[in-house]
Amino acid sequence: MPADTLPPIYDALLAAFGHRHWWPAETAFETMIGAILTQNVSWTNAARAIRNLEDAGMLDPHLLAGAGADEIARRIVPSRFYNQKAERVREFSRVYVAEFAADPAVMAAVETGTLRERLLAVRGLGKETVDSILLYACGKPVFVVDAYTRRIFSRYGLLPPDASYDRMQRLFMENLPPDAALFNDYHAQVVFLGNTVCKKSPLCDRCPIRAVNGQVRCAGALAHFFL
Repeated sequence: MPADTLPPIYDALLAAFGHRHWWPAETAFETMIGAILTQNVSWTNAARAIRNLEDAGMLDPHLLAGAGADEIARRIVPSRFYNQKAERVREFSRVYVAEFAADPAVMAAVETGTLRERLLAVRGLGKETVDSILLYACGKPVFVVDAYTRRIFSRYGLLPPDASYDRMQRLFMENLPPDAALFNDYHAQVVFLGNTVCKKSPLCDRCPIRAVNGQVRCAGALAHFFL
């Protein structure tokens, strides 16, 4: 499948699932903390941890920056790996306060590449987490990719099964217009498809993109036809 099918794939997902309205958060800072807490855990668990912080009156960058790691950790237990994540949340909050005045507009005003490198330097923040902050909290046109992206688009022949994060990201960044709103919903659509249809054991008969342009193109679907 050629890369020029990326736009019609998105169109098919949008038609099937509607706009995903992602990331679910009331503030940019909540989105940033959510990006950290959802590492290696379901969004449901991360959301519970965020609500715990909110209920304790701690979903505030200044409070988190000054809190003890143990104080944060006991409130984010649902997110798993809570001791590590508490350190990451505190360190990120300190950077956010000290270097960006705890203001999402100040952060968003920084050139994308420069901001990305700075956030990647925060201990424990990897590319997916940082790019989620850039896209969903700062409105930067940076495409976020993940294991769902690799699974779905390798089945469609657009990526090798062992594609690196950078290679996956280039596929979208080089073949779609640099539009943060498009990148936002496209990534959300991919996650939803991976969660509900294109699972490890795919439900190919339910997939809205397996017959893009009228032809079956998914290796998973073809394999099911010949079983």
